Amino acid sequence: MSAFEKPQIITHIQKGLNYTVFDCKWVPCSAKFVTMGNFARGTGVIQLYEIQHGDVKLLREIEKAKPIKCGTFGATSLQQRYLATGDFAGNLHIWNLEAPETPVYSVKGHKEIINTIDGVGGLGIGEGAPEIVTGSRDGTVKVWDPRQKDDPVANMEPVQGENKRDCWTVAFGNAYNQEERVVCAGYDNGDIKLFDLRNMSLRWETNIKNGVCSLEFDRKDISMNKLVATSLEGKFHVFDMRTQHPTKGFASVSEKRIPYPAVKERFRGSGDGGRRLGQPPAERDVVYSARFQFGLESR
Repeated sequence: MSAFEKPQIITHIQKGLNYTVFDCKWVPCSAKFVTMGNFARGTGVIQLYEIQHGDVKLLREIEKAKPIKCGTFGATSLQQRYLATGDFAGNLHIWNLEAPETPVYSVKGHKEIINTIDGVGGLGIGEGAPEIVTGSRDGTVKVWDPRQKDDPVANMEPVQGENKRDCWTVAFGNAYNQEERVVCAGYDNGDIKLFDLRNMSLRWETNIKNGVCSLEFDRKDISMNKLVATSLEGKFHVFDMRTQHPTKGFASVSEKRIPYPAVKERFRGSGDGGRRLGQPPAERDVVYSARFQFGLESR
């Protein structure tokens, strides 16, 4: 059997942990990364690792009272490299990893768990003030300026009488100058909402029928170009954010990831693809698998 007959994931370093990991982030401009999660005893943990000589070395372990769900370095400077985290109690904290005993910024951000967090304006990425956005099970999406204590600079929540949906993911984008900035939020019922922070309005919304697991703009610091949304059941959507139709919104394409064995079975023995591509069966299977997994049409 050919070594390339199925997709390969090569493990560089592997390490077992004694707690549940919810998030991990690279420390900017370094060979270090942090992991965040919770111990079985119900406390939160942040661990700082460094890659050294083909292995990972634990530099620091920080235990906190509440489990930590998510984190970002997106709103900090390259000099400070502060980590912003959201926890199960709805608290937003910003930590100096060199002196983590007390947060440099702390606020009770939400009534329930903070599921997701993102930052912009730090690390030299995106114009404008450094800001953090959080999304919670309480249905609200809030934008925070670390220079302003206690109150969010923007609060997006359901109107009176509307059901509160669990917000699973948030992302900043369109931060190409000092004025423009948007936040995109995805919810458990498949809703995607785009909030314009300049005009403080809901710019666009749609529903992709499955819970939205992750949202990401191709780049935060340019005029909106592409937005990727991944959802439950292995489906992903790519939206073209350059042109918005007044009634239909943004154009998009979607693809459902097909497991490799299913793709292989679909084309096994057809013969047509092998003759057209001039490849032996094993290589033909790999080509079709790659095309379907990455959403490319077979020609």
